[in-house]
Amino acid sequence: MKGLYRLAELNIEIDSLCPDVHNLCADYRAEGFADFSVQTTGADIAFERERGSGLSVSDGYLETLAVYRKIAEMLPYHDAVLIHGSCVAVDGAAYLFTAKSGTGKSTHTRLWRELLGERAVMVNDDKPLLRITESGVTVYGTPWNGKHRLGANIAAPLKALCLLERAAENSIVPVTVPEAYPMLLQQVYRPADPAALEKTLHLIDRLAASVKLYRLGCNMEPEAAEVAYAGMK
Repeated sequence: MKGLYRLAELNIEIDSLCPDVHNLCADYRAEGFADFSVQTTGADIAFERERGSGLSVSDGYLETLAVYRKIAEMLPYHDAVLIHGSCVAVDGAAYLFTAKSGTGKSTHTRLWRELLGERAVMVNDDKPLLRITESGVTVYGTPWNGKHRLGANIAAPLKALCLLERAAENSIVPVTVPEAYPMLLQQVYRPADPAALEKTLHLIDRLAASVKLYRLGCNMEPEAAEVAYAGMK
């Protein structure tokens, strides 16, 4: 099964075994020529099942993960990367929160939406794409937007990137590139191919140098969103 979809300003042809990924990507259908193609096999599905310790899920679902992994492997050749984070846009500017799984990224961006109402729009709640060029960094929504399915087929310039940490009291401070780099390296998808990995490291350098970086200590109370927004806007 084949389909053409537009993600991060790239036309990507997906050739899959199951229909699930095409249903998932329906809102991103495109026309024209592909910038690159990805194709999955039974071995790719088996690899995802093994990574998930044999979780009892369908082959179709696992193939959606395999497709996104293959896309992420190709992105650095087009000045783009996948990052694990939750991104909300306010008045057209994007704020991206990244942290280790379970820290509360989704909870925090929910507080932003409760605080700011219709001004705040979810770009992607799990694995947004970043296009990193000399003119700046843009965040893109994708169909892979987390278990709560929060996100949209939109793009926004990235105004700030915030490292989220749990804390008893809410506080936000700017951080330097060396302070932020270990978390960025951990949260950006790192391709298996050495050439793509080298390009990824250069893109992380450019990302860190292009946007304002912060660390937020957050107790997940409503005040946390007020502190974070006031500190970064």
